[in-house]
Amino acid sequence: MKNEKAIPPFGLRDKIGYMFGDFGNDFTFIFASTFLMVFYTKILGIDVGLVGTLFVVARCVDAFTDVAMGQIVDRMKPGKNGRFRPWILRMCGPVAISSFLMYQSSLANASMTVKVVYMFVTYILWGSVFYTSINIPYGSMASVLSSESDDRSALSTFRSLGSALASLVISVGAPLIVYTTDAAGNQIVEGSRFTLIAGAFSVGAIICYLLCYYLTTERVQTEPTVKEQSSSIFKSLQTALTNRALLGVIVAALFLLLGALMAQSLNQFVFIDYFKSKAGLSIFSMCGLLPSFILAPFVVPLTRKFGKRELGAIGCFIGGMGCVLLYLLHTHSMWLHIGISIINSMGFGFFNLIIWALITDVIDDQEVRTGHREDGTVYAIYSFARKIGQALSGGIGAWSLSLIGYNSAVQVQTTEVANKIYSVSTLIPGLFYIAVAVCLMTIYPLSKKKVEENIATLKSRKQS
Repeated sequence: MKNEKAIPPFGLRDKIGYMFGDFGNDFTFIFASTFLMVFYTKILGIDVGLVGTLFVVARCVDAFTDVAMGQIVDRMKPGKNGRFRPWILRMCGPVAISSFLMYQSSLANASMTVKVVYMFVTYILWGSVFYTSINIPYGSMASVLSSESDDRSALSTFRSLGSALASLVISVGAPLIVYTTDAAGNQIVEGSRFTLIAGAFSVGAIICYLLCYYLTTERVQTEPTVKEQSSSIFKSLQTALTNRALLGVIVAALFLLLGALMAQSLNQFVFIDYFKSKAGLSIFSMCGLLPSFILAPFVVPLTRKFGKRELGAIGCFIGGMGCVLLYLLHTHSMWLHIGISIINSMGFGFFNLIIWALITDVIDDQEVRTGHREDGTVYAIYSFARKIGQALSGGIGAWSLSLIGYNSAVQVQTTEVANKIYSVSTLIPGLFYIAVAVCLMTIYPLSKKKVEENIATLKSRKQS
């Protein structure tokens, strides 16, 4: 009893600590999602179609590493610092170092064989091994910081704010450093600057991970999953995948990531090759993040009143229709494009703020149905689905550039190619966002009423 009383109550310290966890994640993840394809094509000169193949192959490797990591954390006995937090301390260094190794501009003059092999090895090492080993425990940790629904909504909001802060630093600041303007007004990327920025972001990631570790506390004590409860990875997968809530959020997340990450990576090319403005890219990125900060204070009261699923679906539909409108307008006004994009971000930005709270609701639903709590396995399955979305978004984005005639051998594209980049970057993400809304309302079953019922059921079980 003494140890239980010594545990501090859930509060702002945990929220800020959890926020820094995703800040650390996205120092490497958002940098890769936004700039890695640019680095591979414009600096190393690797064919854009081959880059898309890399993203898909790496996510196939994740099919094994994600689920395996989820099983590892589920079967570990909690130590004095918890079950999940120690992994953040162990793996923050390897994640940061492997990220830095991906952006070595000194390889620009190496043979194409060397560059392609190096690309595959370093990317898989970062994403499929080290990032997985820190992201699975970090994501699973939200369900043990607090058992209260409002607290988990707050954690999801703070996690999204951490991602938004990382995006602010990366998407707004990096273009102004990476790109230079030539005599004709074209935006040219410099390789050596890429490497320096990657190093700075890796250091930032380590600092953020350490803050996450020291500021959070695991409170919800759960027994590790033993062989009698889950005899194999395949049994855990079979159990989890019969959960309609998990399937619903997986499908929604796939469409969300296909839209968001495809738009994120292609917007680099839209503003550099279509609008020809690195300053515009920074302004666009900053404006796209404003809705997250504006909406954050209202997430908990709004979801408490209307429900996470309900508001998330409405937001994604609004954002998707805005993207379709941009496609139809095909505007040459950078400011009109940015203005409509802000409205879009208000829509699907709300869903981004609550997505992680949906996962804790799914974990609760799984426990209600089966009697066993498998935080790591459920989160790992979801994380793998997200990585499939990441792979497909990167693959579709890269392959789309290849199909419309993007030339990796030159930094300045033709007007025809630039126009096609604009079309692809607006229409396809818009359709994906609309699909998210449809999935939430037709497949995902955890309405506001159902979530409240699950929480009450789990509380009654613990009291009995």
